[in-house]
Amino acid sequence: MKLKHTLASIFLGVMALTFSGCQEVLDETPRTAFTVDYFKTQDGLQSAIYTAYAGLRYDYGPIGAMVLNNVGTDEFTYGDQGASGQTLECGTYSISPTNGAIGTPWNRNYSNINLCNAVVQYAPSVNMDATTRNKFIGEARYLRAMYYLLLVEHFGAVPLDLGSGDLQFNTTPSCTFRRNDPNLLKKNFQAMVDDLVFAADNLPDQRPTGEFRLSKAAALHLLSRVYIYRAYSAVKESTDFQNAYDTAKKLIDNKAKYGTDLLADYGDIHKEGNDYNKEILFSVERLPLNNIANEVVNPSTDFAEKVNISCNMFVSNYTSVTKNGVALFPVRVLQYGRPLRQFCPTRWTLDVIFADKLNDSRYSHTFRDTYYVATFYTQGTTDYNKYVSDMSALGLALGDTAFYLAPTDAIAKTLKAANKKYVIYSPTEMYSNQNKANNIYPALKKYEAVNRNSYQDISGRPFVVAKLSEVYLLAAEAAMALGKNAEAAQYINVLRDRAAYRSSISSTELASRKAKLQVAASDITLDFILDERTRELCGESIRWADLAMRGKLVDRAKKYNPDVTNLQAFHLLRPIPQSQLDATCETNKSQYQNPGYN
Repeated sequence: MKLKHTLASIFLGVMALTFSGCQEVLDETPRTAFTVDYFKTQDGLQSAIYTAYAGLRYDYGPIGAMVLNNVGTDEFTYGDQGASGQTLECGTYSISPTNGAIGTPWNRNYSNINLCNAVVQYAPSVNMDATTRNKFIGEARYLRAMYYLLLVEHFGAVPLDLGSGDLQFNTTPSCTFRRNDPNLLKKNFQAMVDDLVFAADNLPDQRPTGEFRLSKAAALHLLSRVYIYRAYSAVKESTDFQNAYDTAKKLIDNKAKYGTDLLADYGDIHKEGNDYNKEILFSVERLPLNNIANEVVNPSTDFAEKVNISCNMFVSNYTSVTKNGVALFPVRVLQYGRPLRQFCPTRWTLDVIFADKLNDSRYSHTFRDTYYVATFYTQGTTDYNKYVSDMSALGLALGDTAFYLAPTDAIAKTLKAANKKYVIYSPTEMYSNQNKANNIYPALKKYEAVNRNSYQDISGRPFVVAKLSEVYLLAAEAAMALGKNAEAAQYINVLRDRAAYRSSISSTELASRKAKLQVAASDITLDFILDERTRELCGESIRWADLAMRGKLVDRAKKYNPDVTNLQAFHLLRPIPQSQLDATCETNKSQYQNPGYN
């Protein structure tokens, strides 16, 4: 295993890290060297756990992680500025072993796995309160399972032995790549299950208010997902779907105990300022009012390392929209973000999955299709006065609709015939990789972040990893696999009832919309559940794994995303990073590469 980190480098900056939910900066205690003995103290264990939490910032939010988990699926393809580099490679499945998006999780996750191994190994011998000890171990075991799942999702079977034995802390760099055990994938899954069972038994029932420390609810959610994924794998066990069902049901049936619940309004889940609501079980935190200087030591670019750039990745080129030759947005707007144009929703997502945009509120809460004349100049300045004058000449005032992305060509035609003052785009006028006339498309708005110093800044919002709504979807999927389609439909309908809600409609209208969204037992299939997962979880950095782990990637991405013409069966796994193979001291390095990439 390529583990080139010494103990000191693994803990570089440990004491300077903050647990950002507390929103306070810890006093730093600079250290020039660490020894294994540090792990044999309560402070050392806590520092290791904080570092393992922080390590997830490389997996949720940076450009490489966003590319790896979203693009090239049925949900999202690449935008015009994503038509090069790692985004294009992942989006077209011409991905190579040197792609940086796969190198980062491989190297970073193993470093954090080793930290978790240290906590699990040394905590039992530390003199401390037993409940606190088990909580520390529970956090470390959840995080270890999460890191391993993130690796297994993309690479298949991966080493458990870093040089000192399976799941043992290692301090000696090793160039042996321990991946040739035929039972390794089975061991991977069992290790994740064992870790999460322990976490579910020993973590606190509820996470603290306003802080994403791990809890039983988060562990039960991830455990149910691991059972589901294993149930579709080559090492499936006959009890996997039942265990997934029981685990999800335990959380759903005991929401009060675990301090979680579905919100009444889907639109409130991802609303900025409501990031710590009851439906979100776990998120990866960052510093509020974030900028790159807070997140990265000696930053070179806002695309660097572990920054959360999600607020800008899904944004189309709204600054290019004009009316009568006048730019509606002559400069970028903080709320609408920097138009990086990396990810573009497929027409299938917009037209099929979210076909019902009236009864189902999830489209309007997921995508921005309306842009408003915004204030982005200082009031009273020359630029401000000119902008207001320009808009007035167009018949627009601050706060008016500037342009609208119509859901159908027919609606666009009707609105244009009505001589609306705002600009209207029909679906056929919007960008796709088959129609590049306008770089405009509905932007995912779940990650919009106004609480930044400028549109250029990265986001300081927590990045959502686990929601209670997914537990309902996992329960439905497991119930279906057990032949309980009626019960599966009930779980789906709970989410659909919520999706019908809009604060602006009457109770009579709400009842009507709920009735129209209801599904029956006969509707429930795996493909239907995958469709519903997009409606509920669109763009949340889980889609690639959802399809690949269920063996549905090739079928669905080819069917619904016209840009994945290179996609083949072997692409269910990513290539092992070339840097890992180069570091392996064995002669036949290629034996460790995944099939299709040699």
